[in-house]
Amino acid sequence: MYGVFETYDWQAYAGYTFFRFYEVPGITQETNGFNLSLVYYHHGGRIGAEGEMVATYGSQWGTTSKFLAAMGGLRYRFGETRRVEWWAHGLAGGSHFLPQTAWGGQSAFAYEAGVGVDLNAHRHRIAYRVSGDMVGTRYFSTYQYSPKISAGIVLKF
Repeated sequence: MYGVFETYDWQAYAGYTFFRFYEVPGITQETNGFNLSLVYYHHGGRIGAEGEMVATYGSQWGTTSKFLAAMGGLRYRFGETRRVEWWAHGLAGGSHFLPQTAWGGQSAFAYEAGVGVDLNAHRHRIAYRVSGDMVGTRYFSTYQYSPKISAGIVLKF
C-alpha cells in the first residue's frame, strides 16, 4: 500500500547563496551568487543521489573574485510530513577560485556537508528550501572551512 501523499523521484533546486570563504588566516571573502542542484530518489526512497553547482561572486582588493564548485554525493531525507521535509547531505568534487594569487593555484578538491528543510507549497510539487552547509577546501597550503547559506525554490517531478 502506498502513502496518502504522492512522492516524487526527482527534485530540481535553484536559489540564492551567501558564501563566506576563509581564504587564508586573516583574509575572508564574502560572496553572493546562486546554487543549483538535482536529486534523484530511487522509487521515492529516503536516500538520493545528488549533484550540485555553486557560483558566487565578490570583490577582493578592487578585483572581482569568484568561487565555483561542482560536487556530487548522497542526500538523506527524514522527518517527512505533509508540509515539511528535513534532509542532510554529503558531497565531494572540485572547486575553482579567482583571481590568481601569489599564494598558489586556482583549483582544489572540495567537499560539503549540511542540512536543510523544504517547506512544501500547495500540492507538493513546489517547495521553498533553506539550507546551511560547511564547505571544505585546501587552497594556498591552507585548509578552509567556509559556511554557505542558501534559500530558493524546489520543483518536484
